[in-house]
Amino acid sequence: MVIFDLDGTLADTSADLIAAANAVFVADGDRAPLDPAEDSATAFAGGGAMLRLGHERLGHATDESLIAAQYQALLAHYEGAIARHTRLYPGVEAALERLAAAGYALGVCTNKPTPLAERLMAELGLRARFGALVGAGCLPVRKPDAAPYRETLRRLGAGGPSMLVGDTVTDRDTARAAGVPVALVGFGPLGAGINDLAPDAVLDHYDGLDAVVARLL
Repeated sequence: MVIFDLDGTLADTSADLIAAANAVFVADGDRAPLDPAEDSATAFAGGGAMLRLGHERLGHATDESLIAAQYQALLAHYEGAIARHTRLYPGVEAALERLAAAGYALGVCTNKPTPLAERLMAELGLRARFGALVGAGCLPVRKPDAAPYRETLRRLGAGGPSMLVGDTVTDRDTARAAGVPVALVGFGPLGAGINDLAPDAVLDHYDGLDAVVARLL
């Protein structure tokens, strides 16, 4: 079984996430403080991280109650334009097809709110390729807790070894907690810095996914 993270792993969603965060600030009468190119790593760290960085750049004092309120506004903006700029990484669709043809069960385990993850996967034309999707809200905990990963395996209903494909330290820690190997993509915002996280493998392009899966499983 091969389990994938979503944002920053299967698709580059950073521009749409940054746009949603900027829309929150503009709606409050501020300028848009985040840059879609320079702040992509922050986008993959989540809505709270984007909002905190934006307030820091604007020189605002913030508290977590404000961040929580603005997070809901960010989700509303994001839902309205969830796939305007989002693109699958090169080779994703062909790699998934090859894995499925080889008999691997495929799932998605993400910290994106589940309804948004379901909608995005459908808009990208990928949802039918995965036997299970577990996102934020499915369980009381999120990655890097191992429970969402294990729930994804349970929903797949398949036996045998499994691994996680992700892009951040959260995915690395999730795999470690679950006791499974992890491959991290080398084409995300961290670039070669992904090696500092000491994953079991670095995936530089989806053309190489088959070899990575064969080695780790």
